Amino acid sequence: MISRLLLFVFLCLISFSVYGNTLIVCNTCSYKTINEALQQSKAYDTILIKKGTYKEYNLIVDKPLTILGEDFPVIDGQSKGEIIKIISDYVTLDGLFIINVGTSYTEDYAAVRVVKSKYFTIQNLVLEKLFFGIYLEKASDGKVYHNKIVGDAEEEYNSGNGIQLWHCRNIEIDQNIVTHVRDGIYLEFSDFCTITNNISSHNIRYGLHFMFSNDDLYENNTFQNNGAGVAVMFSKKIEMYNNTFRDNWGSASFGILLKEINDSKIIGNLFESNTIGINIEGSNRVDYKNNDFINNGWAIKSRGACYANIFTNNNFMHNSFDLSYNSKLNDNKFEHNYWSNYTGYDLNKDGIGDVPYRPVKLFSYVVNRTPEAIILLRSLFIDIIDFSEKVSPVFTPDNLLDNAPKMKRISHD
Repeated sequence: MISRLLLFVFLCLISFSVYGNTLIVCNTCSYKTINEALQQSKAYDTILIKKGTYKEYNLIVDKPLTILGEDFPVIDGQSKGEIIKIISDYVTLDGLFIINVGTSYTEDYAAVRVVKSKYFTIQNLVLEKLFFGIYLEKASDGKVYHNKIVGDAEEEYNSGNGIQLWHCRNIEIDQNIVTHVRDGIYLEFSDFCTITNNISSHNIRYGLHFMFSNDDLYENNTFQNNGAGVAVMFSKKIEMYNNTFRDNWGSASFGILLKEINDSKIIGNLFESNTIGINIEGSNRVDYKNNDFINNGWAIKSRGACYANIFTNNNFMHNSFDLSYNSKLNDNKFEHNYWSNYTGYDLNKDGIGDVPYRPVKLFSYVVNRTPEAIILLRSLFIDIIDFSEKVSPVFTPDNLLDNAPKMKRISHD
């Protein structure tokens, strides 16, 4: 009996040391400011911030803590600088409304910055009137979940990004809404990260922008009405599944820009009403499968140095140009795609066209060299030169064919 009692006391002590105390912050509480509670807290304590407005900035979290907001208390940085900086492992921020981050052209002030930390959770925050939103720097094994980030960016030079990762690893970014910032989500030198179920829209530059980041997964995100959808550069082993790229319009806009991307997968995505669905340059061994390209200016624009790519089971529907190609050499494979412009026949009724389809029109070659020629797009003259090129290719690769085009739209359910 005594041994059991000692074991119970020991477990209670462990529980107390791990979970700590709760420090309550409010105008009438023992702790009237968040900074005071941070200074007095011990490792693994919980700081509960009651509803109200707290005019504070440069709050440093240097120990494992859980910081909870009750009814979304407002932390107003008064545009004086960074608001919360986390430099400890095992920190949770939850349920805060943070506004008025300072603007600086020498320092990237953020509403929340996480530096060299692990096992953190940033969730259920509302961030407004910001420079940078959530900035992760050399952090790992953390989660950015269910936050709403609303900027007021008008120009690139004086705005920051919504969620930024720099030299990070194993970060989950899930179910966030990011709008009216420079880049919605930005990654640089960040590997093994997952970007899922986010909505990034109406941003000045890109909905998602990442460089030199490998082995990342992007799934079930929506990138809509941005300056451009997604820019993917100098990376490898990227997987992009079931994302939506819609209404990214402009003279230099696209759903996805791929530059120097290798050994990756782009599967099950929707590209609808973009100037360019996918703009590709110097990207190799990429598998494009089960995607829908609908009502884009160009579904795919290949600018060269692209080899051993496979395009299969995609729907190309009602695009002005299905494929633009600027080389006479082709090392890519197109097979079993559906093309709404296909006019061939299927005598044996197996669902596959008996005549190969040439997706590159001569007119797309002309527009690449002389953009002003686009005004002739619907003219009879253009139909004639496209037909002549299809019969006897001179300017387009003669082996760039879909030898087994589908007769009906492919269901990707």
